[in-house]
Amino acid sequence: MDENIRLRARQTLTRYLEENNRRKTPERYAILDAIFNMEGHFTLEELGLRMEQDNFRVSRATLYNAVNLFMKLRLVVRHHFLPDVRYEACDLTDNHCHQICTVCGKVQEVGNNSLIAMLNDVKLKRFHPVGFNLYFYGTCSTCQAKISRKKGKKTTTNKNPKK
Repeated sequence: MDENIRLRARQTLTRYLEENNRRKTPERYAILDAIFNMEGHFTLEELGLRMEQDNFRVSRATLYNAVNLFMKLRLVVRHHFLPDVRYEACDLTDNHCHQICTVCGKVQEVGNNSLIAMLNDVKLKRFHPVGFNLYFYGTCSTCQAKISRKKGKKTTTNKNPKK
């Protein structure tokens, strides 16, 4: 992720901790750095493994508490993808869309700028949005091709019944 975004995330965390008289622990900053070094979506288990690879061991509770704090600060977004929960580092101005295959679970980001611009322009009654995530559920082209091949085999088999 962009170094400026990572720096703003650290500044946001520092400001929050100072304003709320909370400790600036090395664990929180190490977890934040690891999150912003992750590519795409990740689970808490994957984050824990990344921390171990970086020779920085933290308990699952510490990971969970830090990620919850980062979500509160909008530094991390939690996604409820099929079949599990995944997380993603985000910029405070980050709005994006995902397409999720209901067959294989593959998740891809949708980079449709006109759709994002349209959603940014939506006016909501008595509500000031700060961001959004949009999910499209369906079948990816790979799974659709597999389904079509299976249907084709069944049709061919049914045309030539055994005598």
